Amino acid sequence: MHPGSGPVKDRAGAFILGCSGPALTAAERRFFAEANPLGFILFARNIKDPAQLRGLTDALRDTVGRNAPILIDQEGGRVQRLNPPHWRPWAPAADQIAAVGPQHAARSMFLRSRLIARELHWMGIDVNCAPLADIARPETHAILKNRCYGTEPGPVAKIARAVADGLLEGGVLPVLKHIPGHGRATVDSHLALPRVKTPMAALEGTDFAAFKALADLPLGMTAHVVYDALDPDRPATTSPEATAFIRKELGFDGFLMTDDISMQALSGDIADRCTAGLRAGCDAVLHCNGNLAEMEAVATASGTLREKGAARAARALARRRPPVPSDIAALVAELDALLGKRRDA
Repeated sequence: MHPGSGPVKDRAGAFILGCSGPALTAAERRFFAEANPLGFILFARNIKDPAQLRGLTDALRDTVGRNAPILIDQEGGRVQRLNPPHWRPWAPAADQIAAVGPQHAARSMFLRSRLIARELHWMGIDVNCAPLADIARPETHAILKNRCYGTEPGPVAKIARAVADGLLEGGVLPVLKHIPGHGRATVDSHLALPRVKTPMAALEGTDFAAFKALADLPLGMTAHVVYDALDPDRPATTSPEATAFIRKELGFDGFLMTDDISMQALSGDIADRCTAGLRAGCDAVLHCNGNLAEMEAVATASGTLREKGAARAARALARRRPPVPSDIAALVAELDALLGKRRDA
């Protein structure tokens, strides 16, 4: 159990977990029932068709006996877990924004997010790991660049707000990522640890500014990036100094989860990474690959939610609402018209 978490009866674990395939194994059912993760996250390996997916989300919640949040990364482009023929394909965010132009960027991304939320909500998925407030730059690594909403903090924050609003209107909670900003990373944090040497004044005027404008969102995800201006020794995920900056200077008091703890940007074994992230001030660890042995290590190292984390989780999950009644056909037509106008110009 994580130091300081305490054995709190019925308090969920300070971790969010994946599963290995399109249906739960018997071992996964037993483990989830015992470990009681706060929630779950799904990937393409877990998805075949609507009936199967709805069955899986029901089964995941059944293991813990409550309406646990179920997360997914449904940004569009390369980061899209629900795909044709059962679900609508989405271009990378940067491509859509370029297609409609700055005048229609925020509205088009709101419409897109509202339609994505409709697909997710039908499947029992109630959290989407979006929006991104990362600022694209010439040096931004290709793993991230076309997922970004722009190159200036003001427009990026406006579009990110529209994405969050579209998700919330569709009954899906947004996750702000990657706090406090991943755009200056020049390596893929899935494989190596990025380092940003930019001075604080420049970061506060650009990368950090977009996140500060969105600090009221209910959920956030850290960046596995070292910022020399915050902590030259540790990435934000495992840095108490970075977390203090996120909380105090950026003003984010939502539920803060790590990015995937199994990514190779982080050093140490899985247990060490969990302990470091939670000690740094993250509320929960996110583990994505569905490896049962690793998940067992995550559960043991992370323990239950701390008191502040449990309160933040409760506030965030209280914002789950049924979708706002909408004319979906009209939303589709409006988005298609926006995309078509620019293509035909």
